[in-house]
Amino acid sequence: MKKGLIAISMVLIAGLLYATPTYAAGGKLTMSLNQTPGRTEPVVTLYGQLKPAKKSIPITVQIYLKGKWQDTRFISKTAAVGTWRVVTVATAPNAKMKYRAKASIAGKTIYSPTREIVIRPVPQISDGASLVVDPLGPGGRIHGSDVSRWQHPNDAPIDFVKKYRAGLRFVMIKASDTRDEADALALKYVIMDRSAAQAAGIYTGFYHYAVLPDSKDSAVIERDAAAQAQKVLWRLAALGGYNEMDLPYALDLENNCVRYDNSGCSKYASKQSVTLWAKTFLRIVKDKTGRTPILYSYPAFLETAMVRDAELATYPLWLAQYGIDPADPLGQPGLKPGGCYVHSWTSANCSSQWIIWQYSSCGIAPKYGVPGNRLDLNVFRGTHDDFVALATGTWKPAESDFMPKNETSTLTIKSVNATTTDKNATIKIEVFRPTGLPVVTGTVRFYPDPQNRPENLLTQTVVRSTSGAWTLSIKGLPAGSWPGEIGFVDATGTHAKVRVPLELVIAQGPTPTPTPTPTQKPVAPKPSKDSCAKQIKN
Repeated sequence: MKKGLIAISMVLIAGLLYATPTYAAGGKLTMSLNQTPGRTEPVVTLYGQLKPAKKSIPITVQIYLKGKWQDTRFISKTAAVGTWRVVTVATAPNAKMKYRAKASIAGKTIYSPTREIVIRPVPQISDGASLVVDPLGPGGRIHGSDVSRWQHPNDAPIDFVKKYRAGLRFVMIKASDTRDEADALALKYVIMDRSAAQAAGIYTGFYHYAVLPDSKDSAVIERDAAAQAQKVLWRLAALGGYNEMDLPYALDLENNCVRYDNSGCSKYASKQSVTLWAKTFLRIVKDKTGRTPILYSYPAFLETAMVRDAELATYPLWLAQYGIDPADPLGQPGLKPGGCYVHSWTSANCSSQWIIWQYSSCGIAPKYGVPGNRLDLNVFRGTHDDFVALATGTWKPAESDFMPKNETSTLTIKSVNATTTDKNATIKIEVFRPTGLPVVTGTVRFYPDPQNRPENLLTQTVVRSTSGAWTLSIKGLPAGSWPGEIGFVDATGTHAKVRVPLELVIAQGPTPTPTPTPTQKPVAPKPSKDSCAKQIKN
């Protein structure tokens, strides 16, 4: 073997674009190169992204040898989001080499920028099968963090190499969300963070932020949980499934409000509804992937918003409770003055059976290579072997596991209430997939006939009641007959657009009497409150 060539065990990583765009001229190929610590021989990760994204494009790693660029035998393929990744074992320590990536599309070849690396031997005690997970956190525990869009102000990247050097060995990344706009941002940053974290030697997990359905019907609750679980499975499939450095997906369940008004939450889901939803979601993800997912919440929510349930207790718990120092060997979450929180994970001795403890939301972000001021910090409960066991077992998606593209959808108008100009027109709408299950993403809108538009600008408000079901409120329709269409549109490109004709007939209502604006009295500013005053600032 020529000096500097490296023997590679290839691992592919995928991501998910809402809609895979057609490749256009002026495409860009990126490549990052990082030596990953942790095994008896140096591990190198090469990873990058093709933009605009296109799935299954071969990526060839090239090396600069003897004055020219040469193809190596190492080829990856892009995922739907255009990401690619190769994990390598370097067998030539102290070699200084140049690499780049190459892609050929429609007869055009593009290259990534050149990256240079000096392979450094990093001898460590290890069996060579997994990265060393050092217990460098407070209390001699394995230390980690969780990140989302808020750790990327102005799209700034996280320095995961610095994070590793600061002692963090795992990161939970927000990867999906019930709400489409928040989900799009989660997708953007999980693509940025997963490869970079793993290349730095940090294990990665994912989490889904859940918004519950506004329904007491158990069948509706189960359908909504199944739809949100499907979103998670599509996201995980597009990430390439679970690899050997992935922790299980977590369900972030911390909000049981299902209806809001101007004063805040006007309706909460019952304890039975929250528990049924969680069990349905977790069971589907577990059955599909073969990995047991994790549930994230805080003690008061588990006690007051959920029913104690034996099945629920079989899922690992990621518990959030601040103000307790994990450096104290006796410090633990789940306790309150005068007793303990009682929930599915409460043991006979009043302690909580947690596996990850989020002990602070006020970590010193720059210390860990994170832009901004604050960072959520976590510790793992258990040994190195316990931790690695969480990452045991891989799941590779089949073609049928990926998010469909432009799948047929069916729209049904359930009810229409349109009367007079002084009242909003409200329309209840449901949209289903060909399987009869609700659509997973998308929203609805009223499209007035372009030949007969109202003169004033309409205000349309959409409220999601459950997956595939919305209430559309229209303000500003003048008196008259207004033909148009109710349309479903999905920015992700998963479900097909569909429109159904609808004519709204509005009668003239009473003219509202203008309400005089009262004189505003000056209000003394409230003193600022330091939310980190009682938290651990590691």
